[in-house]
Amino acid sequence: MVSKIKLSYHRRLFLILIAFTWTIIVCFIVFQYLREKQFKSEFINERLQNYNIELLESLDATQAIELKIDTNKTPFENIRISVISFSGKVLYDNLLPYESLENHEKRPEIISANRNGKGYHIARQSESDGKEYFYSATKGKNIIIRTAVPYSNALIESLKADLSFLWVMIVVGIVMSVIAYFITHRLGKTIERLNLFAEKAKKGEPFDNEKPFPKDELGSISNHIVQLYAQWQQTIKDRNREYETAIREEQEKNRIKRQLTNNINHELKTPVASIQICLETLLSGMKLSEEKQQELIERCYTNSDRLRRLLNDVSLITRMEDGSQLFELEEMSVNDIINEVADEMSIQPENERMNLSIDFTSQVNINGNPSLIGFIFRNLTDNAISYSGGKNIYIKLLENTKEYCKIRFEDDGKGVDESQLPHLFERFYRVDKGRSRKLGGTGLGLAIVKHSVLFHGGAVSVVNRPEGGLRFDFTLKKNSINR
Repeated sequence: MVSKIKLSYHRRLFLILIAFTWTIIVCFIVFQYLREKQFKSEFINERLQNYNIELLESLDATQAIELKIDTNKTPFENIRISVISFSGKVLYDNLLPYESLENHEKRPEIISANRNGKGYHIARQSESDGKEYFYSATKGKNIIIRTAVPYSNALIESLKADLSFLWVMIVVGIVMSVIAYFITHRLGKTIERLNLFAEKAKKGEPFDNEKPFPKDELGSISNHIVQLYAQWQQTIKDRNREYETAIREEQEKNRIKRQLTNNINHELKTPVASIQICLETLLSGMKLSEEKQQELIERCYTNSDRLRRLLNDVSLITRMEDGSQLFELEEMSVNDIINEVADEMSIQPENERMNLSIDFTSQVNINGNPSLIGFIFRNLTDNAISYSGGKNIYIKLLENTKEYCKIRFEDDGKGVDESQLPHLFERFYRVDKGRSRKLGGTGLGLAIVKHSVLFHGGAVSVVNRPEGGLRFDFTLKKNSINR
């Protein structure tokens, strides 16, 4: 089976243009040839018509036709002259015996002369002598004068079209063909690239646009189409990436919630079990001393207070994750928050407080939530008092710009093991689990600190001080709040 030959677009376009161009050129050549031939025929006829008129005038002057022919020079050599009546009868012929000639009424030039006063006919073979003539007839008052010029080399040359025009048109056609080739080649390449682009776009494949399109209207349109497609592809990629990120975030959030739920259940078991045991003992009817009863009641109160703080912390961290817009923002002073924390520490029992050193060289105002900012400093302070084992707390302003402030919080305690530092901000993570529960910690304090800092568009980090203790560095943006 013979496969069909498929031509490229620019070749098909080139062939169409070539066919169209040469069709026009050929038609123009034929038209010009016929027009030139007609012009030359009319010129010869005009000369013969003038000669015919001279003969008619001579005959009107009663001058013999033979004498007129002999005394006047004819416009062409070997000219044949016939005198014909309106009915077509030949009255005279200078070359043939006119008595034997048939009627000429049906001759084209005679018919035209009778109708219009004159007429001519090109290249008709004479029925009288078999020669080919150029005929020209003129109608007079009573007769028709017809002159005929035989088709000699001179006459043929006179009627011949100018070949220079033909060669000029051929050269023009060749030049136009060459120009058409380059134009169609350039256009075809652009169309082929657009077709390739369309095929790749249909399959969703990327399109290599390293080779630019020509700098013309079609090239400009093509570049715009490719750029729009690239932008659309990038938009799809970004949307898919955002969707995948959202899915991952949602999955991570669900995982954290499940983990939080499991941790809450775990954290609730101990205080709930302790409260239940104490209440069952009190309700059992056992004879207990007042001291023992008081101990059980205090234990219930301690565990219930632990439950309250646990539920409050869980509620707070959940609100920050799921609905940060619920926290109101206002213009506030960080200096005032730190001073409040210092005042609260000063009224605590001496064995439950540390020395607080504040180094704020300037006033720091931010657009934030006072409760969350207060929680950052209170929780870091409580954490240092409960677990550091140190004597001093240092709060220092490191940077204060128009966009953000950077604050350092550190203690002079024992610090923690380096392997534990990355986990300090995790929910329910405890360095010393037994001691933390004993002191009533919920395991959420530093996690809430981190979320509070993130809520205010900042970041927090923790390291061990070279001289001992922990060092917390965190930033707070003043206006650009992540909500």
